[in-house]
Amino acid sequence: MPDRFEKRLEHGPPVVTDGGMGVLVSSAVPGLRCPEEANIRAPESVVTLHASFINAGAELIETNTFGANRHKLRSQFLEDEVAAINETGVKLAREAREISGRDVYVAGSIGPLGELGGLAADERGPVFAEQASLLEGRGVDLFMVETFFDLDELTTAIEAVQGVSRLPIVALLTFDEDAETFGGVSARDAVERLSAYDLAAVGANHGAGLHAALAALEAMGNGRPLAALPNVGLASLSGGRVIYPHATPEYFAEFAAQARALGARVIGGCCGTTPTEIAAIARAVEEERQPTAPFAAAERELVVAAHERPEETELARKLRAGDWITCVELDPPKGGTYESMLAVTKTLKDSGEVGFVDINDNPMARARANALMAAIAIERTCAIETIPHVTPRDTSVMGLQSQLLAAHAEGVRNVLAVTGDPPHVGDYPGSRGVYEVDSIGLAKVVTRLNAGEDFNGKAIDAPTSFFLGVAVNPSADDLETELDRFRQKVEAGAQFAMTQALFDLDYLDRFEELLGGWPIPILVGIFMVRSHQLAVRLHNEVPGIVVPENVQNRLRDAGPRAAEEGLALARELYAQAGEKAAGVYVIPPFKQPEAALELLGMD
Repeated sequence: MPDRFEKRLEHGPPVVTDGGMGVLVSSAVPGLRCPEEANIRAPESVVTLHASFINAGAELIETNTFGANRHKLRSQFLEDEVAAINETGVKLAREAREISGRDVYVAGSIGPLGELGGLAADERGPVFAEQASLLEGRGVDLFMVETFFDLDELTTAIEAVQGVSRLPIVALLTFDEDAETFGGVSARDAVERLSAYDLAAVGANHGAGLHAALAALEAMGNGRPLAALPNVGLASLSGGRVIYPHATPEYFAEFAAQARALGARVIGGCCGTTPTEIAAIARAVEEERQPTAPFAAAERELVVAAHERPEETELARKLRAGDWITCVELDPPKGGTYESMLAVTKTLKDSGEVGFVDINDNPMARARANALMAAIAIERTCAIETIPHVTPRDTSVMGLQSQLLAAHAEGVRNVLAVTGDPPHVGDYPGSRGVYEVDSIGLAKVVTRLNAGEDFNGKAIDAPTSFFLGVAVNPSADDLETELDRFRQKVEAGAQFAMTQALFDLDYLDRFEELLGGWPIPILVGIFMVRSHQLAVRLHNEVPGIVVPENVQNRLRDAGPRAAEEGLALARELYAQAGEKAAGVYVIPPFKQPEAALELLGMD
């Protein structure tokens, strides 16, 4: 038998919902770890906000429980309060309804788990089910499963909720202006997939604003009850505060008319919407306002890549052909000029001994010029291919993609995905790395860009053609972990690898044996050590580098001839690498990159 709410969607006027509770609660109650904490810390504020939306004309209010699942609350050290926060959230919404004396629906708000690379699907289901059980147990009328960016996570949540409850569900995804989720799923495809579930309504909330929500509704069609609860618009930051656009009530009234014409049976707002905007929506629904003009969504223009089959980089071509690779590692400048770096690179190139240069990215966590930008300058000025290191330490996934796309547009094609030295070891001890993804995740970012999509799977205008390298440390203390991570990097799309600096190639042989053979070409790192003191320091202070005792003793015993002995050792490693690897990259003495030519055959 259809539920009371579902009957209303079928036979009555559209249901007007409340607006952005989370933003308003956070503004009203300072010091909250999350908006949901207000349920137990400032319940009177929550009731007041609920009542303000009811007085504005909302016929459906959502519990202040959007992020009140065990997984999210754990990150705020509120895991022990999961039952109290959810149950009190329902109690407060029902209390506001009783105070108002109006017969409004109370919807249990359930949001996604959120972070990149979050819990696996089989771990997510029980988290959603637990929250749904708590909300139903206190008396919600329906569920709003909302603000999902990932369709798979939404279906997991729906199945979990339906596994513990028979209450109606309104399922909402977040869309951009092109009516696509951040994962690249179109609104049309999303509604088709959701048709397999018994849902009261489907639709769009949060997102890029009113126009984006309407574009999603238009793409979904008018075959089933739809819902639209958009943000007031794109937010910005000012003085540490989140600022939303000054959308007028008239603009929201027109939105409500457009949404209703497109099949919306549930209309309201999300972040930034206040009782003022909800009142405008309520009046438009009550007056059965008609749109002033038909809704029209502009179609996205895609850029066709210039080459369907991108040309190989010189590095890729040589590795494929089995040619020997010689590369020298450079540190970008610490100052505001490339002059010295470019002069050194030209010397290396003109020698005829160096085929490539790889470029460190803020080595030892000390600020230098960006490696990708340095690579652009080198390739443009010196006509030699570069292998810039890229690390997820200093920027978000969005920032990484932005930098990579810009570098690709400037002609950089080889990249090495590395973890990067943690900030606290360098000049910024109070700083913490971003690390939204690790080096494996970064490899996936590059691979997805090459496939013509961003990290979330959303199509980009034109695919990239990076030749992706990764780091590997055959001398790692925890070989099992290193082997597993290397396999994951290869699976993520790595096409070549560069080892940590090695002072004994027996480590390389042992790693290859455990691996069962190298699946991609390997470049061996050779560190030119010129003193016993440096060898001891590298072994004891630099993570990941092992300088065997016999090598340390050899340099110690050489006394004043340690530099010559270090060069002899490097030449021995170079010769051995010729039988075991595809090439080498040389780490020259500090501030002496030209010294690499001594190893590569120059006097």
